[in-house]
Amino acid sequence: MGFDASVISGVVKFIEIEFQLTKLELGWAVSSLTLTSTLAMLAAGPISDRFGRRVTLKWAATFFIVSAILSAIAPNFIFLVFARMLGGFGVGAALIIAPMYIAEVSPAKLRGTMVSFNQLNIVVGISVAFFTNYLILSYGDSDASWVESLGINKYNWRWMLGVETLPAILYLVALFWVPRSPRWLIMQGEKKAAKQVFEKVNHDPVAIEKQIMAVEESLQSEGQDHGMKLKDLFRPALTLVISIGVVVAILQQITGINSVFFYAPMIFEQTGIGTDAAFIQAILVGLTNLVFTILAMLTIDRFGRRPLLSIGVMGIALSMFLLAYGFSQASYELKSTEIPGMSEELRQKIEPMVGVVYSSDIEFKDAIIATIGNDDAVVYESAIITNSTDLDPMLILIGVLAFVAFFAMSLGPVMWVLFSELFPNWIRGLAISFVGFVNSMVSFSVQLVFPWEMNTLGTVWTFTIYGLFALIGFFFIIQVVPETKGKSLEELEKELVKS
Repeated sequence: MGFDASVISGVVKFIEIEFQLTKLELGWAVSSLTLTSTLAMLAAGPISDRFGRRVTLKWAATFFIVSAILSAIAPNFIFLVFARMLGGFGVGAALIIAPMYIAEVSPAKLRGTMVSFNQLNIVVGISVAFFTNYLILSYGDSDASWVESLGINKYNWRWMLGVETLPAILYLVALFWVPRSPRWLIMQGEKKAAKQVFEKVNHDPVAIEKQIMAVEESLQSEGQDHGMKLKDLFRPALTLVISIGVVVAILQQITGINSVFFYAPMIFEQTGIGTDAAFIQAILVGLTNLVFTILAMLTIDRFGRRPLLSIGVMGIALSMFLLAYGFSQASYELKSTEIPGMSEELRQKIEPMVGVVYSSDIEFKDAIIATIGNDDAVVYESAIITNSTDLDPMLILIGVLAFVAFFAMSLGPVMWVLFSELFPNWIRGLAISFVGFVNSMVSFSVQLVFPWEMNTLGTVWTFTIYGLFALIGFFFIIQVVPETKGKSLEELEKELVKS
């Protein structure tokens, strides 16, 4: 799932040129997956209740496979968006059903660790996607005969998308070896089959009987709560917890995390380091995310939710302001017309720009478009920026990596833990679905408008806006968000929900 979501980061540069996309169309190519994943998140629970967790995950794997193949052969922009949207159904289903299945099949003493591995593996998938994108780009520069025969250089972005077929097939095949969810089996009245599954992970007959009784009691309790409707979330008694949930759900995405994950090479190319170096630095983003996600898993029960959130969000704000400062110090001066692949006619057109100093990326990009036209500017913008940019790329790298680190130790994993504790038992499922929907729609919007923001507002204002959102979120956290560590769900309900 993590691979499918982030592999697009290496593709945007190439599809923008090949399909001659506007900035909003480029945003659609990236964000379309999130739109359908939101719909899948809403439908996956009821579908899995009817047909089973394992069957639903098999369908998710099938969507991953079909999406990867169709994305790789996409002849035009519309077809690519359609293929990405198919993958979104797999992402949404996996995001909801995978942790649900893991929780239902795991022994109680290992459940927290096992469910945490789901988030960890998503982060691993993101890192692997960054790495394979760079690997394919590197192979494309090779003179090896097999590289040429496979068309890796000519069809590099298609290989980036198509390679996902391999882990998706492995995922589908592996699902045939995992047992059905014992909780779902009990829901279907197959108590004997559920007991057999429990026996595979627990050899204590007494404990198994207790597990089965607990599941039956839980199902009976849920049956009493099925009458809850969306309007029940807006009861006065729930105002505080729903407000916290919605604000944190928005904050997690509006500070720009998926702009970094899905557009990392584009951001790094703005520093003038070139395409290859931008892809290498994107790998560092994935590794940083992985390391600090593990750190959060190890410390969340020791330090608490609120300290991690407040430190992380303030760190996000400072990181974004550092990025804005770094790009504000940039200047742009075309040093020569020796741009790789540029025709002699275009070199003559761009000659008047040589030696002229521009103080902002927007001013410089506007000059490029005015000089050689929008279509040629899309093709050669990256090479021209590499030739012209004067800033401290290390400062930008530090800012991006710090942002990812602070996010991975706070808003990334802590948000979902907080949601599982914040809402009272009788409406928790509906409440988490609602705030998850809000989170996903904000994510879609951020991904959609990021290329337009970079092109219209510029790098300085784009990152400044993200930083301001984080700063507002920090004050909200320290003033409103409670500490939930070490308190029972019943204690939290008495404290946060008015009678």
